Amino acid sequence: MKTLLISASPRKEQGSSFLLAREVATGLAEEGIACEALYLDDYKLLFCKSCEACHKNILACPLKDDAMALLQKMLDADGILLASPNYINQVTGSLKVFFDRSAHFIHCLRLLGKYMAGVVTSGSGYGDPVIDYIGYYGRVCGAQFSGGISAGQWYGKDKKEEAFLLGKKLAKDIREKTVYPDQMKRIEEHKAHFAAIMKMRKDDWSEEYGYWIGKGWL
Repeated sequence: MKTLLISASPRKEQGSSFLLAREVATGLAEEGIACEALYLDDYKLLFCKSCEACHKNILACPLKDDAMALLQKMLDADGILLASPNYINQVTGSLKVFFDRSAHFIHCLRLLGKYMAGVVTSGSGYGDPVIDYIGYYGRVCGAQFSGGISAGQWYGKDKKEEAFLLGKKLAKDIREKTVYPDQMKRIEEHKAHFAAIMKMRKDDWSEEYGYWIGKGWL
């Protein structure tokens, strides 16, 4: 089992969001689950052009950057930890660009069976809307949300402990395949929504439609 930490802070390892996420990784490590960390600032990410190439041919994209390789890392992980500063009550631009490039994940619930957690820091310490958004993103991709933590830029031992415990909870969810009924209900509603769309667009989105057929969802 392994997890992936995606840090969206332009300050990388010096960012408060990454430092708090590192405490989550420590909790994961205590439970025997490795965590690979990467910084979006190290990768080239271009804006989605809405060409639908990734729907016609799964994970195919004409843009020459690192997005598809990063998406594959998400597919290879059992759990995903997203860490971002709060920029005007939203994730950073780099993380939003990355989300936009993962539209195929939303169409085909590619993170189904995986677990996600979020870490957000800000000067105000009010990051709950951003945590909620990260949880929402996970669910529309099929992942269940183990929880999130928001903190001010200068957090103390209490937040470090909270982050450590979140890491242990994420590990437990991964290992025990925890089911959160309310979340699964929303995920199933999302699946039903896209089932109708897949039937309607089956000729346009041939590989995604084939993916749904292969999963026995249609």
